[in-house]
Amino acid sequence: MKKKIISRRKLGINLIWMYDLYYTEGTELCSLFKARASSCLFYVLSAASIFAEKTVMEALSSSILSSFSLSNIFITPPPKKPPLLRISAVRIEEKPPTSTTTTKRTSQVPSKKTSPSIPSTPQKPTSKRSPPPPSRPPPPSVAATILNAFDGLINTFIDPPVRQSVDPRHVLADNFAPVGELPPTPCTLVHGALPPCLDGGAYIRNGPNPQFLPRGPYHLFDGDGMLHAVKISVEGATLCSRFVKTYKYTIEKQTGAPVIPNVFSGFNGLTAAAARGAITAARALAGQFNPTQGIGLANTSLALIGNNLYALGESDLPYAVKISDDGDIVTEGRCDFGGKLFVSMTAHPKKDPDTGELFAFRYGPIPPFLTFFRFDDAGNKMPDVPIFSMTTPSLLHDFAITKKYAVFADIQIGMNPMEMIVGNGSPVGTDPAKVPRLGVIPRYATDESEMRWFDVPGFNIVHAINAWDEDGGDAVVMVAPNILSVEHTLERMDLIHASIEKVRIDLKTGIVSRHPVAARNLDFAVINQQYTGKKSRYVYAAVGDPMPKISGVVKLDMSLSEGDRCDCTVACRMFGPGCYGGEPFFVAREPNDPETEEDDGYVVTYVHNENTGESRFLVMDARSPSLDIVAAVKLPHRVPYGFHGLFVRESDLQKL
Repeated sequence: MKKKIISRRKLGINLIWMYDLYYTEGTELCSLFKARASSCLFYVLSAASIFAEKTVMEALSSSILSSFSLSNIFITPPPKKPPLLRISAVRIEEKPPTSTTTTKRTSQVPSKKTSPSIPSTPQKPTSKRSPPPPSRPPPPSVAATILNAFDGLINTFIDPPVRQSVDPRHVLADNFAPVGELPPTPCTLVHGALPPCLDGGAYIRNGPNPQFLPRGPYHLFDGDGMLHAVKISVEGATLCSRFVKTYKYTIEKQTGAPVIPNVFSGFNGLTAAAARGAITAARALAGQFNPTQGIGLANTSLALIGNNLYALGESDLPYAVKISDDGDIVTEGRCDFGGKLFVSMTAHPKKDPDTGELFAFRYGPIPPFLTFFRFDDAGNKMPDVPIFSMTTPSLLHDFAITKKYAVFADIQIGMNPMEMIVGNGSPVGTDPAKVPRLGVIPRYATDESEMRWFDVPGFNIVHAINAWDEDGGDAVVMVAPNILSVEHTLERMDLIHASIEKVRIDLKTGIVSRHPVAARNLDFAVINQQYTGKKSRYVYAAVGDPMPKISGVVKLDMSLSEGDRCDCTVACRMFGPGCYGGEPFFVAREPNDPETEEDDGYVVTYVHNENTGESRFLVMDARSPSLDIVAAVKLPHRVPYGFHGLFVRESDLQKL
C-alpha cells in the first residue's frame, strides 16, 4: 500500500508540475509539451475511470490515506504569470444597494405627452462584487482532485477556448457576466405608473448564469438557469433572482466546482470529446454525480402546465418552480409527470388558449429523432407520437400549432458527429446540402401516418411566432424569423440576420409560398397569447444590434402584407445608446374580454444600461405608435441578458 501511495504522489506532482510548466516556461518548451500531451493524454484518460474508482475505494478503506494532507501529495511550483482562466470555483455575487426607498404607484395610468427613450438617472455603475459566501463546500476527495487536474490539462492543452464563441472572456463580457442570487428586494419606480392589470402578477425571465466561472470553453447556451422575477403589488415591485436548483446545480454546489461538462462547448473534436467523455465517466464511477438524475440546465424559458409553473431547458425534464407571496422563487423539483415524460421536453410548448391543452415535443440524436405529445388542461400527459419520417437528427428548438395541426421545421442545423470526428468541430453543426422542410401533422394524431413534409428551400427557423388555418383547414400559414446566415447560428451570433417571413402551405396542391414582412434583423418575437393557433394581426419583435444584444422593440401589423408586399413595421421603440434589453412579452389589459382589441395591452421587458450599470423593468404601451414607456422600475440588482420569459397573473400564481 505504501508503494502505491508513493507512486501516486509522484504522478500527482508530475501532472500538476507539467500543467503549471505551460504557463511558466518558454514557447519552445510549451509547444513541445503540447505535442506530447495531445498524443498521450488520451491514453492516460482511458484509464482515469478505473484509477478514480480504485482511489475512492482505497480512500474509504485505508487508514493511511486519512492521515495524509492533499498539500503534501500535490506540490505545485508557483507560476510566474497566473493565466486568466485558471479559476476553479469562483462565485460572482452582487451586493444590492442598501437603500430600499420605493415609490408607490397610482391606480390609473396617466396619459403621456412625451416618452423618453430610456429614463436614466446619471450615476456610477451600481454592480459590485462581494466576497464569496462564508459557507464553503467540503475539501475535494483524492479522486476529485485528480480528475480536476485532468480536466485542467484538457482545457489547457487539448481543447483550450481559442474560438471567440467559446472564449469565456468574450462570451461573459459586459452584461452577459453572471450575478449572484438576490432575495426579494424592493425596487424603485422612477418613471410613470404601473398599470393596474399587472397587479399581483409577476414577470419572470429565464437565462444562462454560470454558477462557477468556466475553466475552459464556454458557450452562451451552457450557463446554469437563473430566474429573475419582478412581482408587482399595490405597494410597488420587488425583484428576486434565483438559480433553478437543478440536479446539476445542486451537485456542483456541493462539490464546489463544475462536474458535468458543457454540452455546446465541451465536445469540440474527437480528441476533446473522448477526453471529456472519459473524465465524465470517471466522475460518475467515482460517485460524484448520477447521470440518470438529469444533466440539464433549465435555462431557456418558463411555461404553465396545468396549475404548475415550470422552468424549461430542452436537454432535460421540466423543473417545477413557485413564486411565494413575498416574491421569492422556490424550485420544487424535477418532474416526469407520473413517469410518462421521458428524457427531455422542448422549451417552447404551445398552449391553446381556448381548450387549455398544451402541445410539446422532444428531439434527440437517436431515432425517433422527433416525438410529439400533448398535455390536457389539467396537466396530464397524453401518449407519445413518434415521428420516424424525420430521417436525420435536426435542431428542433421550436414549433407552432393551429386549431387543426402542429407544424415542425426540419432545418439545416442538426447533429453532425462526422464534423466532430473529421473537422474537429462541434457535434452540432450545419449541413449546406440539406433542403429545409416543414412538417404538418394533425395535432390530435395518434401516429405519424398523416404527417406530411413540404420542402421550403432556404427556410431555417429557430423560433416560431404563430400559425393558423386558412381555407377551412386546407391551408396553413406560419410566421417565423428565417435565419439567413444559418452557418453562423452557433459560432457567430453577431453575424446572424433573421428576417421574419410569412409562409403559406396549400395542403391540397402542396404549393408553398412565402415572403418577408420586415427588413430589420428581428427575433424573439411574441404575440397576444390569446391568439395562439389563430389568425393574429400584431407581432412584437426584438431588434438585434447585433444578436444576441437587443437594442429595441418593433411592432408589426401582419394585415399590411396581405394586399401589398411591404414592410409591416408600424411602431418602434429603441432603448438608446448603450442600452440593451431582452425578449419583449405582451400582457393583455383585459385578457378575459373577447371584445377587446388584439393590441390592447402592454409590452414588458428588462433593459440594461451599460453606461451606468443600471437595469430596469420597462412597461410600454402596445398601442402607441412609439411604444411609449408608461412605467420604468429601477432594479436593485443587475439583470444579465437572457432568453425567454412570461408574465404570470395573480390568479395563476395563487393556483401554484
